[in-house]
Amino acid sequence: MEQIWAPWRIRYIETAKAGVEGCFLCEKPKENKDVANCILYRGQKNFIILNSYPYNPGHLMVAPYRHVASPEELAKEERQEHFEMVSRGVEVLKQVFKPGGFNIGMNLGRTAGAGVADHIHTHIVPRWVGDSNFMPVVADVRVLPEALAETYDKLKGKF
Repeated sequence: MEQIWAPWRIRYIETAKAGVEGCFLCEKPKENKDVANCILYRGQKNFIILNSYPYNPGHLMVAPYRHVASPEELAKEERQEHFEMVSRGVEVLKQVFKPGGFNIGMNLGRTAGAGVADHIHTHIVPRWVGDSNFMPVVADVRVLPEALAETYDKLKGKF
């Protein structure tokens, strides 16, 4: 049997098992460690962060600083800036990665698949023809061709 090494996944596995308290979408922006936390851009009401456990290279998340669970809880200014940042994220990913398309969306509530059910965020996932393969189905493994730090370096400063 062949092996694929993905040592960066251990952080996710250990964190999930440890049952970490708190909200990383609230805590990371407060830490003032944008490079270490993969925060690419800070707006007035929202920020853009790389997903630490991406589906594809360039998988971004846009989140408000304020801890709210649903879009209707956002103030008008927060909603407006949020969607502007989603649009800008798409523009930047098109320039840098030239994907064939995108999946953009929110998972509202645990039942809908939200990993963080009580802090709204929008996923922006670049897609390419052939980026899906048998690994997630057969081995419950996702193969990513680029390290998170490399993706961050490519995108930082583009916003």
